[in-house]
Amino acid sequence: MANTKIKELAINYTARNFSSIKEELVSYTKRYYPSTFKDFSDASFGALMLDMVSYVGDVLSFYLDYQANESFLHTALEYNNIVKLSRQLGYKFDASGTSFGEVSFFILIPALSVGAVPDPAYMPVLRRGATLSSTSGNTFLLTQDVNFANSANQVVVGRVNNTNGAPLEYAIKAKGKVLSGQFKTVQYEIGQFKKFRKLEIPDGVNVAEVVSVFDSNGNPYREVDYLTQDVVYREVVNPSKNQREITPAILKPVVVPRRFIVEKTATQTLIIFGHGSDSDLSSDSISDPSQTILDLHGRDFITDKSFDPTNLVSSDKMGVGPSNTTLTVVYRTSTGGDTVNAPVGTVTGIERKRFTFDDASNLSSTKMSVVRRSLEVINENAIIGDQIDVSVDDIKQRAYGMFYSQNRAVTLQDYKTLVYSMPARFGSIARCAILKDQDSFKRNLNLFVLCLNSSGYLATANSSLKYNLKTWLNRYRMINDSIDVLDGQIVNFGLKFSILSETGTTNKAVILNRCLQALINHFNKPPDMGEHLDISQIYKLLNGVRGVADTITVDVTQKTGALYADTMFFIESAYSADRRIITLPPNMAYEFKFGTDFEGVAK
Repeated sequence: MANTKIKELAINYTARNFSSIKEELVSYTKRYYPSTFKDFSDASFGALMLDMVSYVGDVLSFYLDYQANESFLHTALEYNNIVKLSRQLGYKFDASGTSFGEVSFFILIPALSVGAVPDPAYMPVLRRGATLSSTSGNTFLLTQDVNFANSANQVVVGRVNNTNGAPLEYAIKAKGKVLSGQFKTVQYEIGQFKKFRKLEIPDGVNVAEVVSVFDSNGNPYREVDYLTQDVVYREVVNPSKNQREITPAILKPVVVPRRFIVEKTATQTLIIFGHGSDSDLSSDSISDPSQTILDLHGRDFITDKSFDPTNLVSSDKMGVGPSNTTLTVVYRTSTGGDTVNAPVGTVTGIERKRFTFDDASNLSSTKMSVVRRSLEVINENAIIGDQIDVSVDDIKQRAYGMFYSQNRAVTLQDYKTLVYSMPARFGSIARCAILKDQDSFKRNLNLFVLCLNSSGYLATANSSLKYNLKTWLNRYRMINDSIDVLDGQIVNFGLKFSILSETGTTNKAVILNRCLQALINHFNKPPDMGEHLDISQIYKLLNGVRGVADTITVDVTQKTGALYADTMFFIESAYSADRRIITLPPNMAYEFKFGTDFEGVAK
């Protein structure tokens, strides 16, 4: 027994790789089995066994270290693991990109027989869900009803009688909000009840949002942020026609006993249901909040009770899961990247539309058909909003920010985290900066944002995207904070440099092309707002190019003209004292827009 204890004390637990494990095994064998095993040559059978044990020990040690690293967000390297760990901190990963914007619709309405005005009976409502297309083949969906009877619409004479000049038709211009993508439908045959059932949607990461889920009995399932949430707020058409023009919809709390969450990985989009069955569903009505809070259980004293307004149903089943039915899932896909954006004037096609008239049964079917066929569309502003590809480092930083924000915005970093966390279906921000308004006596904040256009260059956000962003932040901001969403400034730079090639170099053009390509690769991703341009890094980059002996000069210029931003920026005053850094204001981002912005000379 004592001998065994001595052997245990001789084990070195710090040996973790192949060579150190084998070295310790050889030393252990020589010490405790000197007469049993003496042949330590590489060709012996004993050496083979030592190698095999060392091999197994090395593999086990590797996977032990790997699992330990992948268990923490800070040290994790695998994309899927980082996505899962970030979800624990409250960050919802979404790899699908969505552009959001506004389009203008034009329609011809017949004139009233009496009076030079359009006939209001033939002013239809274009229903949400209409499908539009751009000249490049991108698909966009109308997200709201467009009412051509709205008094804010522009009305002009469209066609007149050639004989007396009386108006025959009026052209009405109305605007509607659209987002990129297309609707798809998939059905699932559901058998016996299963707790926390998971369903995978076929399009994987290209799924931008799940629009609706219904079973064969017509029961709807609602998406929630987490399965313990049983109350959501639905958008309901305002029943008052007099107030509908200003307030088209109202929010109504709705209990959702049938609910699901959407979980995304790097390759999948999953729908997850709760573990309750239909027998657990006792009521679809909201509980009395006073009963929910003051659940005293016969005690004669009161303690502080936290109250969650999204949890008003007395059930711990986390929602009713489907069973013995057919689920129909409607979802929207968006491929992401630059393909979801649309330049000005490119959205002109109407693939699918649905009109409704207030009193269609008493109207002329011929005139209604003419009105339907006259519909035209065009986007007068660029439709943008897709975000830059999210790297693992981006996910980590946004997850940290989301965890510290705790669903409220107190610090400036909280606001930036919430901006980047806005659901993609409302549009995406590529770069943002938030600053305190120095001219305001109150806690007014200026939020500067930039997007990417269809070519992947920095661009200002359109009004629809900024409106969505302000609405999104209103859910989390402090009650005494006010936020103004403003356009960030873009300054386009050009760079001229001269290099000294190495002695004996005959083809200086090849070296120059290497330098140009190195600069293009280095500046292919736009910097953050307020990030400075480090001139010394450019010298270091060029000096590292094969064939370059030294970099002689590097001069930065501002590019202006029709293809560039019109921001006024004085480079000379922005240089640091040693001319190593060009400083930019916190609401500005620089960009080398084209490859031709780099010019060089090789000597």
